[in-house]
Amino acid sequence: MRRNALIGLLFTAAVALFIVPVIAPPRTAKSPAPAPNELAVPAPVPRELAIPAPVASPRLRAEAEKMSKQRILQRDMEATELLCRSDCTLDMTRFLRDHAGIKAEDRAAHLRQAMKEHPHMLKIAWTSQGKTVQAGKPADGLEQAAAADWKQAKQALRQGKTYQSRTFKYGGKDHFVLALPDGGKPGEGVAALVTTDVVQQVERHQKRNLRLTPYPSEGRYRLESVLPNTNRDTTVKNGEDNQNASHYAVDEIVVKFQKPLTSKELLALRKELSLTVVRHRGQTYLFRSSRYKMDQLKERFAKWNPVYVEPHYLYLTHETGGTSGASSGSSATGTAGTIVPNDTLYSKYQWNLPEIATNKGWNVTRGKDDVVVAIVDTGVQSDHPDLKGRLVQGTNIIDPTQPPNDDVGHGTHVAGIIAAQVNNNEGVAGMTWYTKIMPVKALDSSGAGTTYSVAEGIIWATDHGADVINMSLGNYAEAQFLHDAVKYAYDHGVVLVAATGNDNTDRPGYPAAYPEVFAVGATNQDESRAEYSNYGDYVDVTAPGTSIASTYPGSRYAALSGTSMACPHVSALASLVRAANANLGNEDVMDLLRKTARDLGPAGKDVDFGYGQIDVDAAVRAANAEAASQQQAETPPQNLAGETGETGESFAERIRRQLERLFGTDGSQP
Repeated sequence: MRRNALIGLLFTAAVALFIVPVIAPPRTAKSPAPAPNELAVPAPVPRELAIPAPVASPRLRAEAEKMSKQRILQRDMEATELLCRSDCTLDMTRFLRDHAGIKAEDRAAHLRQAMKEHPHMLKIAWTSQGKTVQAGKPADGLEQAAAADWKQAKQALRQGKTYQSRTFKYGGKDHFVLALPDGGKPGEGVAALVTTDVVQQVERHQKRNLRLTPYPSEGRYRLESVLPNTNRDTTVKNGEDNQNASHYAVDEIVVKFQKPLTSKELLALRKELSLTVVRHRGQTYLFRSSRYKMDQLKERFAKWNPVYVEPHYLYLTHETGGTSGASSGSSATGTAGTIVPNDTLYSKYQWNLPEIATNKGWNVTRGKDDVVVAIVDTGVQSDHPDLKGRLVQGTNIIDPTQPPNDDVGHGTHVAGIIAAQVNNNEGVAGMTWYTKIMPVKALDSSGAGTTYSVAEGIIWATDHGADVINMSLGNYAEAQFLHDAVKYAYDHGVVLVAATGNDNTDRPGYPAAYPEVFAVGATNQDESRAEYSNYGDYVDVTAPGTSIASTYPGSRYAALSGTSMACPHVSALASLVRAANANLGNEDVMDLLRKTARDLGPAGKDVDFGYGQIDVDAAVRAANAEAASQQQAETPPQNLAGETGETGESFAERIRRQLERLFGTDGSQP
């Protein structure tokens, strides 16, 4: 039927001497499975980095799932330490190179500046031309704990050798000693005492994000745990219980009235219910009561016949575990036009980018600096050297008087996956070279945020020009105010992308399960569904999510796992698609990502992978081809059928080419 319709259009075009533009499909969320995509090319799997994963069965027993998550956490912690050691070695190598010509009297000042830029280096000794300058004074106990390793480091320098000690603990934190000779000159070089406390930071918040421990703890925020979309109380005793629980503030409630309250009505409510207006937008109010609990407030507000009244839910990050670890240089070109950036941690740690053919897609587009991805999260480290020049103005919903800085690590890690500087001889490579990041801090220092703060963040980002909004967060309860914000952004053309969650459950999580939102699950290095990743018929696609290296606060790097890490891969791809074809609407972009995904698991759409794992090269090529087709369709022909235009191709030849594309190269129907 479609073939006949297209033939009719082509012959009509031949007679009327114009081409009808391609009509975009209707905007329907969670659309049915698209036709197989001919452009999708399987990306090679970096087997040297692959770690066999447990069978990702939806019915993994709770204990087996917990053990699997603990293995992931341990692997991420080990990877983070390796990243930290690699990055510190590179920093000290760069220091020796850049300070080779410094005068003796200026060395101490330069060394102090280096320590200021790298606060995880607690003590540095620099020997040059027979003289040693030192900066940093660790605690006496730490000096003693490191004494034997420090002695070996100095001995290695005298022999012109490099040295790295074992990891040792002091004060509950990991440390190691590093020595680097200066060009092999015996006795000259640097020795440093380094803390890898980022490993402990990753362990603490990844235990929560992987739901290995109850999170959040009841009592914080005056929270209560309930069964999703009910007010029936439940108790979260362990991480497994999180998948059957939602959390809300016991003394707060969100009410959307039929119309905004008058000053008189608001005053009466405040007196009657001992209310404080925490936040207010239009006819929607967030109230807190010093006398009544949520269920009591809900009953009392019912008489106002509100549009809705609901608990003030809490939304949590979807990260599981982690690893820690700048003038443009030249990139290399690998096989089949693959671009290999010179970022120092790329080749060894970033399995995820070649897995989804990012490097090939860069031959089509590397992004544009007028495309903005908002990250509604914990904030972003604004002065991270690998995010330099990539941030636009953001906002802090939690505390509007403060900038949207990251006090957790989650948002900075998400930002680096999308937009870490590429090919700058430093750190990691992001998926885009030019896309801008808009940091929207809607989650606090615990990594959690409320319905209102997340909704406010979405609305703010939309009003300030975001093209894509990344939401690596979620809850199992539907909040109507949050859905209102999602629909507002969707109606303004924003592509909304959200993580499904890390509880290995098919229970729909929100905002990912809203029909206007593109839902993302996670895959492992062997292309299996990650054992923690939520699944279900609402999942659109999957993306790499396990042991993903990216930027981390303190100007460092970490490897984390979770659907929180998979989500920004898709947000980055959406920004690349919009760079390749600015005429695509938000539903057009989402439909293209579905069509170009590389099918994994059972043929067609399935509950584990949705339409498959994203394919950057296929997606941007399809977007670019669509843009070219639109441009051709919108350009009226200048000549009659027998004449040639500027391209040397006659209009009749263009019609013949269109028919050949339909029926085959010989013009006959297959």
